[in-house]
Amino acid sequence: MEELRRLEEFQSVVSAITCQGLVSSSTSDSASSRFLSNLVLFLVQPCDELDLDSKLGLVSQFIPKISGPFLEKISSSLDRDDETKPVNTSSAKPQKSNVMDNVDPYMSQKHGQVVAMVGLDAMKRANSTLEDFSRSYFMFHQLQINEPQSIFRYLPVLSFTESYIYQMDALNEKIVSESACGSKVISTRNHGWNAESPVLFETVSMKPLEDLLEREGLLTQRIQQEFRSGEEYWALERKLCHALSNKNKTCLEDVMRAIHLKSFDYRVLNLLLYKLRGVEVNELHMDFLSISEFLVEVADDLFDYEDDVLENNFNVLRMFVGIFGSTNAPTELAKRISEAEEKYEEIMKSLDPHLSSNYQRRCEEATKEGGKISGHSLGTWNIPAVISDEEAYRAAAQR
Repeated sequence: MEELRRLEEFQSVVSAITCQGLVSSSTSDSASSRFLSNLVLFLVQPCDELDLDSKLGLVSQFIPKISGPFLEKISSSLDRDDETKPVNTSSAKPQKSNVMDNVDPYMSQKHGQVVAMVGLDAMKRANSTLEDFSRSYFMFHQLQINEPQSIFRYLPVLSFTESYIYQMDALNEKIVSESACGSKVISTRNHGWNAESPVLFETVSMKPLEDLLEREGLLTQRIQQEFRSGEEYWALERKLCHALSNKNKTCLEDVMRAIHLKSFDYRVLNLLLYKLRGVEVNELHMDFLSISEFLVEVADDLFDYEDDVLENNFNVLRMFVGIFGSTNAPTELAKRISEAEEKYEEIMKSLDPHLSSNYQRRCEEATKEGGKISGHSLGTWNIPAVISDEEAYRAAAQR
């Protein structure tokens, strides 16, 4: 996928300039990181017979001669040229073009603005989540899943948003995987990859999507907060998986924080649906679904446990084994599940009985269907046999 390839190239440059000390790993100025990364990408592009030393020589001679007023003059001249260009009114297309038309997948040709784009692969991967969201959450909005107009009215925004998130998630998984293989990925210990300073993902993460939603009048403060939750989750995933693969200690607080943050995309979609419908957020429903999301994520992690060990993905049981050991991990995880179930049952009593019944039925359906969209069915938990030696397990799987 071309868009993801470009993004991977971009993150590689960000990693490289951070490693060289050109950008501080603790900086919060993502615009500076983006500018320097684009400059480096420009310098390495082929240009006739010029080699890299020739390019650097030209830049060294030319940069000292450039002043702020000179650049402002050039910028004003370019803006005037754009204003005087005739508008082509003969085209069959409307004059007001879509912001996504005729732009580089990540950079606007005029101002270097990062533009949110998604690829077909990300859309395919997001499809199961969109289906599950429609079947599980639409009922909280008085929308019928069997009525096409209920789906297609809101599908473009929901699909684009989830696909963009999946695209970023795929990049994060690639970084985690490379980290486990000892590649050039920057380590948390040496370069501060943690929830407080996610330099790489500040540079290329959710801002383009936020800008798009803001232009559509759909961005709210709570949606922005959930985007920050997603970035924090990705940073925690990198940090925790890196620590586990290197047999370093992990913090239970970080693990519990990560598993609660993991469903941020569902909360984004839910908040978007409230905004699209023009109604206030139902806080009771949000609280209930938050607990349900935690239980669903745990259920999915148990279902995917062996695969996540092989791929070095974040998995709550993996993390509990690392913290509590293979003997105590299942018991400790069962305690957290029981606590969440008690809260789940308590809040469910406050829901409309019809809604409560429909949601329970949906959870049972999802559990039977299995796979990635499996839900939880209270009282039927199955914690798989833990893998105490992950390296040996991976080695055996490769034979």
